[in-house]
Amino acid sequence: MSLTRDQARAAMAAVFAAGRAGGMRPLAVAVVDAGGHVVAFEREDGAPVGRFEVARAKAHGAVMMGMGGRALARLAEGRPVFAQTLAGVFDGKLLPVPGGVLLRDASGAIVGALGVSGDTSDNDAEAGLEGAVAAGFTGEA
Repeated sequence: MSLTRDQARAAMAAVFAAGRAGGMRPLAVAVVDAGGHVVAFEREDGAPVGRFEVARAKAHGAVMMGMGGRALARLAEGRPVFAQTLAGVFDGKLLPVPGGVLLRDASGAIVGALGVSGDTSDNDAEAGLEGAVAAGFTGEA
């Protein structure tokens, strides 16, 4: 199964709804496919323009490494030199913090990832998990 634009848009809408319900600051969401290519991006009014790069790096890192942002953060804590090297390998498109949510289909295959940026990293991750469910996927934050 591949990630469609409609699924990406459904995920983004759910992320934004979760952000509003949780009183979060304005969010930005990048959705990438299994190859790390941006399928969709949207930034709420009031979110700084630099949030695109942050959201994309969270999503890209998750899909490229096959793990959510929380697991990437643990990896960076335990192996900081490796994590720094990964950022270089991926031309800066790897941010090992919560907010990168890996997307898996019903068979467990990776179909893409969401990158959420704008509030605390933990809140970004929680909103991203809502987006994963709304798009019909299992999310790994």
